[in-house]
Parts: sequence; C-alpha cells; structure tokens
Amino acid sequence: MASRFDGRNVLVAGAGVSGRSAAQALLGAGAAVTVTDASADRLAALASLQAHGAELVPGLDEPPAGTDLVVTSPGWKPEAPLLAAATEAGLEVVGEVELAWRLNQEQDTPADWIAVTGTNGKTTTVGMLEAILQAAELDAVACGNVGLPVVDAVRAGHRVLAVELSSFQLHWSSSLAPVSGAVLNLAADHLDWHGSMEAYGAAKAKIFTGNRVAVSNADDSWSSRLAAGSGAAEQVSFTLSEPERGQLGVRDGHLVDRAFADDAVLLPVSEVHPPGPHNLANALAAAALARGYGVAPEAVAAGLRAFQPGAHRSVQVAEAGGVSYVDDSKATNPHAADAALRAHQKVVWIAGGLLKGADVDDLVARNAQRLQAVVLIGRDRAQFSAALSRHAPEVPVHEVDSGDDAGMLEAVRLAQRHAQPGSVVLLAPAAASMDMFRDYAHRGQAFAEAVRTVLTGPVPESSPSSTG
Repeated sequence: MASRFDGRNVLVAGAGVSGRSAAQALLGAGAAVTVTDASADRLAALASLQAHGAELVPGLDEPPAGTDLVVTSPGWKPEAPLLAAATEAGLEVVGEVELAWRLNQEQDTPADWIAVTGTNGKTTTVGMLEAILQAAELDAVACGNVGLPVVDAVRAGHRVLAVELSSFQLHWSSSLAPVSGAVLNLAADHLDWHGSMEAYGAAKAKIFTGNRVAVSNADDSWSSRLAAGSGAAEQVSFTLSEPERGQLGVRDGHLVDRAFADDAVLLPVSEVHPPGPHNLANALAAAALARGYGVAPEAVAAGLRAFQPGAHRSVQVAEAGGVSYVDDSKATNPHAADAALRAHQKVVWIAGGLLKGADVDDLVARNAQRLQAVVLIGRDRAQFSAALSRHAPEVPVHEVDSGDDAGMLEAVRLAQRHAQPGSVVLLAPAAASMDMFRDYAHRGQAFAEAVRTVLTGPVPESSPSSTG
C-alpha cells in the first residue's frame, strides 16, 4: 500500500535529532523532502540525506512554493516566522510525533501507543513502563522525549510503544490517539512558550484523545481536572494514600491495585527505586498504564524491580565522610526540585539557572527547614536569593558568578564546607541549564566531575563568605 506521503512535498523545519528522523522516514515513504535550519552545522550533519534526494536549505522564513506539509521540530514556537508563514498560507504544520502516528496507522498491524506526559517524572515513568512491558514478554520500547524518536520506533516495527510526550510535541499533534494516556502532574513550566497555564494544560490534555484508559494523579488537581474532561472509556487514578475503588495506591507499605483487580498487592514500597514519594507516584502511574493494557500483577512487580533509573535523576555520585552527593540535574523546574528536596532531611542545595518564568517562593518556603546551606549558580540566581531571604533568612547562601564548569567546581567546594555527616549535597537546580551548560546532562556531568575533584584533591583553607 502506497503511503499518503508518496509524492508529496514536505518541508522539515529543524535539523536536530527529530528532524533527521522525520526526514529519513519521509524519504522512505516517497516524499520530496526539504530540510531547513538556522544552523549551518546542523544542516551539514544531514549531508548524507542529500544522496537520497533531500534538499538542505539554510534559514528559510517561508515555505518553498509547492510545499504540501510542514513537519516541525517540537521546540519551534508557533510564532516562528517560518511556521507563521506556513499557517498564513493554509499549510498544515505537524510535529515528528504526529508524523510517526500517521506512519504507524499505515502499517498492516499498527503498534499500540501507551503515552505519558506531565511536568515531571515522564522519563522515569516511561522507563518503568518499558521495564514492566518487557517483563510481560511484550515487544516494547520507550521512545519520544526520552531519546529515541517515535518515528524511529515505529519504523523499527515494535509492537508496543511507551511514549514520553512533552507539551511541545503534543501541541504539534492533531490526530494522535494512544490506547492509554497519563498526565502525571502539572506545575508552572514552559510558560514562556505556551503563554499561560491554561494553554500549557490544554496541550497536555491532548494525550487523553481517543484513550481506552485515561490515568490521572488523584493527588494533583490539574491532572484530575484534565482527565475529567477526557471522555475516555475508562478513567483510573493513582494516589500515595490508601486507594479507593478505581485507584492504585499505597497500603501497609505496598503498592496496591484496586482499579483492575480486587485489592491486588503489586510489590513492597521498599523495592521501588529510586526512593522518594515522587518515584512511588511514577511507579504507580506506570503500573496503572500497564494494568490497563492487561499486564499481570507479577509482571508489574518484576518490571519495577528490574528498572534502572536514568542518569541525572536522583543518582548518588559519591559518598564520603557520611555525606552523600546526589545528582538530580533533571530537576529543571521548581516542581521537580521540590520532589528532590523532599526525599532528604538535611540538604546543602545547589540551585539556579534559567527559570523560564517560574516562581521559586513556594519551593523555598516548603523546604526551608531542610536547608543547611544553599549555593546558587546561573543567570536567575537573584530570584532564588530573594526567596531565600524571605523564607529562610538564617540559612547561609553563596552565589557563584562563573558561568562554566569552573563555576560548578566552585559550587561543590562551597557546598562541601557546609556538609556534615548525614547531609546530602544535592544538585537540584529548579531551573534549565542552557545559560551555563549544553543541557541538563552536561550540568550533571560537570557536577559529578566536580565532586570527584573536590573529594580527591586538597580542600582550600579559606572559609566561605555568605550573602545571607
């Protein structure tokens, strides 16, 4: 059967990972493909596609004549000149995920999509879900915002896709209809992109379109609200409290399913890793999605036991003198940082970066009693400093001016001087990383390297000075 893209002229906006995968898939489907990007280096990296007929054009501000469809990278805003011009011209604009969905529907046996979104916990939940599905001996793979482009997972022929979806990817999707979907939580994030919490929530709510089973977080008002309007055939929720009928939750130190069984005990809380309330919630969400897909309780337990957390998500990178050094660089917003902080009692906190319009007052107020000291890095550290002055005036605060790896080394040195046996030196920035680092992974790597340097080298004799 010929693809709907055969012979169509498609413009791919963005030459990053998702753009490359989209272009390859479109070429394979018989489309005439043009790729554009403002970065000559990113375009040059796609030179091999020219041999297959792709045209690489730098910096387009409007679609070429004859364009039938635009496939955009997820981070491009609707008001970007090229996308605005495409919309003005009446062209459809979709993302790589929507492209993958349409290609999936063309297969003789389309893969089942089980999708996850939320402000925080997406990658961990999708990883847990993948482990559970594989424990059930299903041909399943985690894909989407987790790293593997969805279009590549579809083309590889996997039967079940555990799909992590960002609000950007959902914004650019129009016909996507997963068999099951979950919204883990919703907190202020990416408001500079979406413009408001309502618009951000509307993008997230798209994950519930066409669901057989919609999964929500009963402890999160936004998640519950979005699910209530989903129209899914079956709605279930999860909670960190004892579950009611139709819920998964925690009872007597165990994860329990009262939605798809009559009080099925899944596994002990102590066997969920990484530890912490937020990861219990992630495990419950993954279990709910898997149980809704028909996975047996035994496979849920086996998958959660087998799950290995990804890098930069509450990972202990060292322990010395009774002090733990924990990398949670993935905490790129206040909501994620709050979860990371609440997992510990005595914290020397390394925070700061790009807040993207978010506020940190509530975060600081809720966790002030845990803080032994704070070291601030990054562009928006003044907002952190002001919140700490209001809500934790007795806590020593230090600011690091350096904007590179050397700044992280200074931050870790300052943090070490305040740490005591039983303390955790925690990198949980509550902000994005691109002011100092390539991405959150680079930031986490810089932290781990700084910890190794500080623990193996001499400690400077001078004592730190504080700003508050």
